Amino acid sequence: MQVSGRGVRALRHSELQELGLLYRQTASDLAAVREDASSKQLAVYLNQLLGRSHNLIYHGHKTKASGIVRFYGETYPRVFRETLPQTLMALAIFAVTGLASWMVTMHDAGLAHRLLGPSMMETIERREMWTHSVVTIKPLASSGIMTNNLSVAFSTFALGITAGIGTIWMLAVNGVLIGVIGAATWKAGMALQLWSFVAPHGVLELPAIFISGGAGLEIARGLLFPGFLPRRQSLAQAGGRGARLLLGTIPMLVVAGVIEGFFSPSAAPVAMKFILAGALFAALLAYLFVANRPQPKPATANSSL
Repeated sequence: MQVSGRGVRALRHSELQELGLLYRQTASDLAAVREDASSKQLAVYLNQLLGRSHNLIYHGHKTKASGIVRFYGETYPRVFRETLPQTLMALAIFAVTGLASWMVTMHDAGLAHRLLGPSMMETIERREMWTHSVVTIKPLASSGIMTNNLSVAFSTFALGITAGIGTIWMLAVNGVLIGVIGAATWKAGMALQLWSFVAPHGVLELPAIFISGGAGLEIARGLLFPGFLPRRQSLAQAGGRGARLLLGTIPMLVVAGVIEGFFSPSAAPVAMKFILAGALFAALLAYLFVANRPQPKPATANSSL
């Protein structure tokens, strides 16, 4: 067989189309033959033929390092830019709820007590950071932080199937929490302590959450607004883009978890923490918005005088 050695890669585009057509026709013929008791041998033959074809078409390929590099170096920045409106919408939901909860907490101290609990509020009122426990168990804390952040990202993405309601809820809840904590620490004179802790890992962690939210909203868009496509096909395409978006956040959350477990709660100078945050954020923006951008075609010189 032509494909016995290299598989479907040995086929031209037209031959791949013909293979797909023949596969579907054989599957249809097999379904019809099975209804005829006198065609048992033919059914066995077609079933075996279909099985070999299925293994050929859908057999798994070993993941190559070059494929991973290509995904993160080329595919991911492109998919991010294509779905940027959804990520910006997720950012807006987080920012609006965060700002609203900050303003409410500044005028109603009881909100912080109700949401954060008496233990954390007592720590804030003593002007102490609650991160000292992280310092004593850095490896365990880092692992727990990564697991929690990945869980939040995956949940925010998966809840897009609820027409985006669950995704919006996750973004809003996280926005409310950061707004309440920000206002409570501001009133206690701890704003610099809070944001010097959040900044080094937050410049990766928060964008990853926004991107995961954008992935969930992309699923909701495909479900609610299929356009000219059948809804199932629209959802499948949107789900594929959303899944690729989510995959790109995993390295970001892993790095953020390491920083949050080892560096953010450390006694490093505040200036160093903000410098690291600025460098990481600049690198992230350059990666997402500059990497793999199509180069403009050079203008052809007019040879005529």
